[in-house]
Amino acid sequence: IVAGIQMFGQSALEANRNAIVHQAVSLALMAQEWYRKPEALGGGGRSFANFTLESISKDSVTEDGTIRISDRTTNSFVVTVIGKEDGDGDGTPVTVRLTVYADSTSDPVVTD
Repeated sequence: IVAGIQMFGQSALEANRNAIVHQAVSLALMAQEWYRKPEALGGGGRSFANFTLESISKDSVTEDGTIRISDRTTNSFVVTVIGKEDGDGDGTPVTVRLTVYADSTSDPVVTD
């Protein structure tokens, strides 16, 4: 029974990890599209300086976690998605963080 519970816990963690990585990457793509759109059309006009989740009609809380935007500059910003599963039992949920640029992103950094 214990092994089954542990396997279920690892499966839930992996599912949450995959979901929040997907959310971060998907948000990056939407933000890059917003970045390229002229300000007159509701975009960033080649700047991330005023980017918010509302800019792309995205809620900060999802069924898989919480999304935060930080370190906004003209050329980049950081997206952090905090999941709901605690991978190593330390009281800190799984988290993914990546930097979004106009035409690329950093590799996602996942911490359990």
